[in-house]
Amino acid sequence: MATTGIRPEPPLVVIVGPTASGKTGLATRLAKEFGGEIISADSRAIYKGLDIGTAKPDMHEREGVPHWGIDIVGPSERFTVSDFKDYAVQKIAEIRLRGHVPFLVGGTGLYIDAVVYDYQFPDGTNDVSRRDVLASLSLGQLHKYCEENNIHFPENYKNKRYVISAILRQGHSAKRRKRPEPNTIIVGITTEKAELRKRIEQRASDIFAADIVGEAQQAAKSYGWDNTAMTGNVYPLIHRYLMGKMTIDEAQDRFVLLDWHLAKRQLTWLRRSDHIHWLELDEAYTYCARRLAKPNIS
Repeated sequence: MATTGIRPEPPLVVIVGPTASGKTGLATRLAKEFGGEIISADSRAIYKGLDIGTAKPDMHEREGVPHWGIDIVGPSERFTVSDFKDYAVQKIAEIRLRGHVPFLVGGTGLYIDAVVYDYQFPDGTNDVSRRDVLASLSLGQLHKYCEENNIHFPENYKNKRYVISAILRQGHSAKRRKRPEPNTIIVGITTEKAELRKRIEQRASDIFAADIVGEAQQAAKSYGWDNTAMTGNVYPLIHRYLMGKMTIDEAQDRFVLLDWHLAKRQLTWLRRSDHIHWLELDEAYTYCARRLAKPNIS
């Protein structure tokens, strides 16, 4: 009597790339075709109530595919990379138990690396004495420290307090694997600079065409403009616009520039890895589809 083989565990598919590179659309297409669920690895999408400014995929864009890693905490709640790693690992296990393919998708490099290389974070990230020592350094010295120790800059990297928090939160002494977790497919989306800039400009246009001003006002009323979630991304620009310090067009142009700089920082981080298979968007689909259709193909 013939016996059936044990169904292999679905691979973890990791899709990375800079902001506006088309990662989510690719992942959604693959997830629909191969029975997958998506875990967002975007440090801007974790906050509830900040939807337009963080360019979260809406229900139409998700096209019925389960999405995780979105709206995890309120803007006033603390959420570290260690918290994200624990959350994502749990979701990956749950998705596999359902017989589905987990997709880890995003541009926050430290979030991705924490999962893929199984970071083990040290205790003591809230050490008051260490915070005092870091506070005695200049912003330039803190930036240099981050660069030398492979610490991911916060989006509001010009704010000394947040750079210090990033150092304490993302300490370089975390232990990690030298190679990715087994049964992992990793692709990076490469895009011509002109095309990426065009995508960033279009997304900025969409964000400003929506009620980003109303969203920012409501969030500021609830949490304050000085809240961590409100001091990065587009929200400080909306604050300046509301104070009469810039026009709405100037705010949009500035946002394009900030997202362009963000994309470059994301690529710098991601390109440190030797384990990412870099492909253009269409090539990435073909590569992943081939791997998922025949998991033993390398």
